[in-house]
Amino acid sequence: MSRPVATLPPFAVLVDAHAGAIARFLRGMLGPDDAEDALQETLFAALRAYPRFDGANPRAWLLTIARNKAIDEHRAAVRRPGRLDEPDAHAGTGFRRPGQGGGEAGVWEAVGGLPEKQRAAVVLRFALDLRYREIGAAMGCSEEAARRSVHEAMKSLRKSTEIEEATG
Repeated sequence: MSRPVATLPPFAVLVDAHAGAIARFLRGMLGPDDAEDALQETLFAALRAYPRFDGANPRAWLLTIARNKAIDEHRAAVRRPGRLDEPDAHAGTGFRRPGQGGGEAGVWEAVGGLPEKQRAAVVLRFALDLRYREIGAAMGCSEEAARRSVHEAMKSLRKSTEIEEATG
């Protein structure tokens, strides 16, 4: 049974409690350039949906909205025309971070190249330090499916690192 709307905390309290996690998730999904706009879109969508929110697991609810906004941004980026001097402007779904070419920036660049579901699972697991049960709730899947997405992503990342080391 849903809790009545009157028992929900004020929207600002909910945002204050979870905005940092949402921002980290969106930076991991979209990169720093697009994360701020996606955060604003997420919060607007959450505010519109707040009267219908049942109060159960607010972080997962907000992360689900954020994930949908990240997917929308990726779709929109593919439809945007690229510059003529950048023929591969829309190749892959990754993003670039300053100082790329190794270290943490290189890892996050590789994460940016993962398929959306795997990328979301990795960001939720390692950037937000969520448990698999929480990842599943945020992604709308089972705990086992969340665990599998992280596993497959890590396997892909290890493979790409081995290829990079062999060719580098």
